Amino acid sequence: MIELVSAERCIGCDRCIEVCPTRVFDRGHDGVPVIARQDTCQTCFQCEAYCPTDALFVAPLTAPAAGGSPHRDAHGLEAAGLLGGYRRELGWGGGRPLGARTAVGPEYPD
Repeated sequence: MIELVSAERCIGCDRCIEVCPTRVFDRGHDGVPVIARQDTCQTCFQCEAYCPTDALFVAPLTAPAAGGSPHRDAHGLEAAGLLGGYRRELGWGGGRPLGARTAVGPEYPD
């Protein structure tokens, strides 16, 4: 379930808003997406996968985390290397552009 949008990392590109299949986000007055409908989150990780600045955290939970949960602590998640963790697992991290060519590993050379 989506738990965090880091205003410090967000660049207001709206990719999370665009890719979310259940329209969880609204654009905030400051340009930073707001989790407006957390209860509709399907935990599909698409928002986290497509965020170019690793500003989102989707917890592997089926219900919202309790207040004070480590899943809502931006600094703790960053220190643990969890912000952008899903993108790294996909091979999309490290400033690599999104797309099919970047998904091809060394075992499949050009």
